[in-house]
Amino acid sequence: MRLARRLAPPLVITLFVVAFALWSTGKPWFWAFQISGYERADRANPPKQGVIVFTGSSSIRFWHTLAYDMQPLDVVDRGFGGSTIAQVNHYASRIVLPYRPRAVVLYAGDNDLSWPSSKSPETVFGDFKRFVEIIHSPLPDTWIYYVSIKPTLRRAADWPKMQETNRMIAGFCRTQDRVQFIDVSAAMLDSNGKPRPELFRWDGLHMNARGYAIWTSIIKPVLLSRFEAAPR
Repeated sequence: MRLARRLAPPLVITLFVVAFALWSTGKPWFWAFQISGYERADRANPPKQGVIVFTGSSSIRFWHTLAYDMQPLDVVDRGFGGSTIAQVNHYASRIVLPYRPRAVVLYAGDNDLSWPSSKSPETVFGDFKRFVEIIHSPLPDTWIYYVSIKPTLRRAADWPKMQETNRMIAGFCRTQDRVQFIDVSAAMLDSNGKPRPELFRWDGLHMNARGYAIWTSIIKPVLLSRFEAAPR
């Protein structure tokens, strides 16, 4: 027992370092275990066709109250934490398209622009355009909503790149049928244009309940204005 206690901290640290190293490569296969978990859950309890799929990075993955917050809309959470838009593109055929969703809500982009990925706004913009193609090629009637990249305390230095990416994607959305940009970033800034600390967890990156309450107050009315009730 004493030996186990001595070994536990080094083992945890080693596992964390290995996991971080694998994640930092940016390879989509890092998330295969989570995608397979979603598929197992779907086989056990298949979601309805025509649901609204929320997908993207940890801001979606950690939205534990999503189903409750979006009532009476029928939604499923298919986020996988730490993902980039390109990785969502890689797995869209497994975690988005099978539901034949009437709408897809995507949040991703801040991981793309920050270390260790550090893509350019132009590259992230291209990845988003590819996402639209992936969804609309088989499902041209599906609505796509892009939730703006949010400002955070930890990634404040990357905020100018994030703003530029938001501008590029917002402009593109205005030119597309059934594609809409949803801005959540303005509501997350204080009067000095800085991220509001009270919206984040201890890490200064992930949102707490207050942050998700703001997202709900902005995103839900947009969806309800178009989708009043879940399909039966």
